[in-house]
Amino acid sequence: MPASDAHPAAPFTCPAAGSGLLPDELRAWMILLAATGAVEQRMRSVVKETLGVSHDEFLILCLLAEQPRTGLRMTQVADLLGRPKTRLTYQIACLQHAGLIARTSVCGDKRGVQVALTDKARELLSETSTLLAGTVRQALADSMGPDQRAAMCALVPDLPDPEGEPSGG
Repeated sequence: MPASDAHPAAPFTCPAAGSGLLPDELRAWMILLAATGAVEQRMRSVVKETLGVSHDEFLILCLLAEQPRTGLRMTQVADLLGRPKTRLTYQIACLQHAGLIARTSVCGDKRGVQVALTDKARELLSETSTLLAGTVRQALADSMGPDQRAAMCALVPDLPDPEGEPSGG
């Protein structure tokens, strides 16, 4: 178990609405950032161990897994992930070298490149999705206080409670 998993950060709990300097929207955004950071930190090592790819490469695989089999143009992937196109080109090359991504030219556009998951990538994601989903659930549960956990249960119904109490009340 990585050191970061042994002692998860204390849950980010917010004061009651209207009790601080920040409006509710910014407070909610801070909760989302804290939860996202906790998930990313935990996922980095799990993704590397189970899939053999970086976290950023994993995000590309996840994005393409939710698309039609024809995939997406590289510019769309860069825009959707908020990544510079130059960095994306390197990551796609690594995924292609690993046999997880196929690159094709876009018909009628000499410069356009389309990327899609290979069958190998689909199989790998299918085999590891339960483990990866469990990692996300646990990281979210460990990073949130009771009120935030209750709100998150609308998105992730079986979010565990680190204290062993039922979630979603």
